[in-house]
Amino acid sequence: MKWQNHYFLMRHGKTIHQAEKKDIEYPAFDNPPTSLIKEGRQQVLASAERLKKDNARIDLIFSSDYLRTRQTTDIVAKKLKIKDIQFDKRLRDINIGVLHGKHISAYKKFFNDESQRFKITPDNGESWNDVRNRVKEFIEEIDKKYKDKNILIVSHGDPLWFLAGVLNGFQTDEQYLNVRYKKLYPQTGQVIKI
Repeated sequence: MKWQNHYFLMRHGKTIHQAEKKDIEYPAFDNPPTSLIKEGRQQVLASAERLKKDNARIDLIFSSDYLRTRQTTDIVAKKLKIKDIQFDKRLRDINIGVLHGKHISAYKKFFNDESQRFKITPDNGESWNDVRNRVKEFIEEIDKKYKDKNILIVSHGDPLWFLAGVLNGFQTDEQYLNVRYKKLYPQTGQVIKI
């Protein structure tokens, strides 16, 4: 598929969960809300400054509505003087249901291997296919609505990984797995241009 716009994918800046609570899965539905730590705000500001220096000319921003992504969006929007900001629930982080707030080992034990995460869903949660489908719907919808725009999308690791795959025309689970935690899986505060 040929896309009508240029997309910049940005992961929110670092939070306490990437700094001190790496072994605990995020709380469900951003409750309690997880905010950026000082290092995270610095990461986001550095990325915004790179976008400005590279003359990216971002026309609008779409963002997840969680606190950490709202804070990220606010920093970038102020730095780049962007007024058109829209929040979309389809950009939220993966919902891992009953495994939210648990030790990461419980999440890993839930699946026999990583590929099962595409189809198996924790109670009250989502599978990777669910996330891929919702972000695919999102990107196809906005690509029909806009033309020749530079659009920044601020979200979370897994949704951005799937967005990058959709934008690159991936068709198989293996294509996604081959780039997981590599160039198409942004680090905190990082921007990837597609």
